[in-house]
Amino acid sequence: MAVRSNNHQNGDLRRLILDTARHLLVQDGYSNLSMRKIASEIDYSATSIYLYFDNKDVLLHALIDEGMKQLFEALSIIAQQHEDAPLERLEALCGGFISFGLSNPEYYEIMFQLRPERMERYPPEKYREARRNLDFFRSALDKGDSQGVFDVDDPRVSASAIWASLHGTVSLLLAERVDVRIDRDDFIQAAIRQTLRSYTRSATARHP
Repeated sequence: MAVRSNNHQNGDLRRLILDTARHLLVQDGYSNLSMRKIASEIDYSATSIYLYFDNKDVLLHALIDEGMKQLFEALSIIAQQHEDAPLERLEALCGGFISFGLSNPEYYEIMFQLRPERMERYPPEKYREARRNLDFFRSALDKGDSQGVFDVDDPRVSASAIWASLHGTVSLLLAERVDVRIDRDDFIQAAIRQTLRSYTRSATARHP
């Protein structure tokens, strides 16, 4: 197969490789993904892909990194809108996380659900960047706790627990495992309320 580098700008080809790999990962799984298969899908030589990615693990890491950055941008906007109201901020962050997952199912599966048995370790520097998303939740809990709005022993542990709850909500909805008689928006709001209730002090406790 001939390399058709003249048909795409470098950035366009890299984008095409990433998009194709994302679709194939979700469709066929990590073990069935290969550089050759991606090349066949986009009608390029495998050599073209190796110009951008050394192997499929590097390619997968790039997709995780992209998804995490998109999530960070979405949560950053939400956090800025509720800087002085930790309860409203946390509620909005929960909604933003769920909305991201439902709007980006392929990225979400690769970021949080794909579990290859043999994959190179995610680079520590990328992991630290991804952890910034969790810090939005930790920061809201920490501020709320200092204001008497939340009751948390360890904001970092509580933030991770909230993510686990939200992940369950997104996963059930993406897998279409929620009772069809239940309205989706009602289910999402109930899940968020239940999550917040676990950490919110009562009005009586806040104002004795």
